[in-house]
Amino acid sequence: MTESSDCESVQVFIGVDVGKDTHHAVAINRSGKRLFDKALPNDENKLRSLISDLKQHGQILLVVDQPATIGALPVAVARSEGVLVGYLPGLAMRRIADLHAGEAKTDARDAAIIAEAARTLPHALRTLKLADEQIAELSMLCGFDDDLAAQTTQASNRIRGLLTQIHPALERVLGPRLEHPAVLDLLQRYPSPEKLASLGEKKLAAQLCKLAPRLGKRLAADIAQALAEQTVVVPGTNAAAVVLPRLALQLITLRKQRDKVALEVEQRVLAHPLYPVLTSMPGVGVRTAARLLTEVACRAFASAAHLAAYAGLAPVTRRSGSSIRGEHPS
Repeated sequence: MTESSDCESVQVFIGVDVGKDTHHAVAINRSGKRLFDKALPNDENKLRSLISDLKQHGQILLVVDQPATIGALPVAVARSEGVLVGYLPGLAMRRIADLHAGEAKTDARDAAIIAEAARTLPHALRTLKLADEQIAELSMLCGFDDDLAAQTTQASNRIRGLLTQIHPALERVLGPRLEHPAVLDLLQRYPSPEKLASLGEKKLAAQLCKLAPRLGKRLAADIAQALAEQTVVVPGTNAAAVVLPRLALQLITLRKQRDKVALEVEQRVLAHPLYPVLTSMPGVGVRTAARLLTEVACRAFASAAHLAAYAGLAPVTRRSGSSIRGEHPS
């Protein structure tokens, strides 16, 4: 986690179980004596006050169980105070917790476990490398893009689900083509099988050709054929006609937002000094480079082997008796 000299110089170990409104902090000295054990508001002044009070005991190491989002403020305050900062991963936290007596799950117990792990198991901690402004911005934008991607998939699935419910044949034609703006525009204007059928194939083709010049006529023919395959009106069709245009508009808006976010990400990736190195590798474009910068560049790896292990690419030996032998990916 840190250099051995740094670990040896630490006299106070603060374990912080972070929360949205309040954290719970437990501080112990090198001999294990508790110096602090209280709930702590998620407030800069309170955090600074705690660190200032504990500095009289010597060098401090502050360890959190979640360094991002709700744990970002304690980490930032500790760094500004010149305090060493570490992170105890969730898997390590659970395994260490099993070694402690009791099965209760409380913030106070978790904070105590984190502090004790920092004191006795420094190898279990991970370094929190100070991310520069570019990486911090990329991380936030990539996280927002992930949210938009999930919402896009959700809206698309809801559209396909409604179409499958009211007209399966129509869904087989339109569902796979929801990526095309002409299809979403059509669903906004004519959101029911009845309205689509009232257009006729020629008018339908003319409408589609506005946004899909090459696909319009063929798609209109496919839609007309699909509409002819079902004559019964499924209950709920009228309600679906109310919901579908709203979902189509939502999907259009989400995709426009993703396009704008992609431009912001691209600007920051192109400006990063590691961009030429990353894109020199086959198959690495802007999006992949952004992921590598946010997931890998901000972490400290002692060697390429450590990075391979982190990525799950390093082989793991499986050997038990004479039946299980070999090397397998982790």
